[in-house]
Amino acid sequence: MRTSRVPPPPVQVRIPGLLRSYTDGAERIAIDVPAPVGADPPPLAEGLAVLDARFPGLRFRIIDEQGRIRPHIKLFVDGVQARDTGAALPAGAELMIVGALSGG
Repeated sequence: MRTSRVPPPPVQVRIPGLLRSYTDGAERIAIDVPAPVGADPPPLAEGLAVLDARFPGLRFRIIDEQGRIRPHIKLFVDGVQARDTGAALPAGAELMIVGALSGG
């Protein structure tokens, strides 16, 4: 008997207006974040690496030189704020990138 493996659903990434110049204006992007079969979901860092490979320079606007999420950026995985790039990014999740507004 032969079974076919169905590929996992892609992660849906929502891009804020302030970063759309890096994504050719796209507000929503689907990315495939590889994870071994039966393993834990990959970390958010891997999803950001996939995004940066597709849209060079995007990751640097989200993550600083020490690998931390920049203070003016918030990342949410399925509606839960990710405090660091080690947070799990399951297949089919929604990653929302939010940029803080400033001014007075």
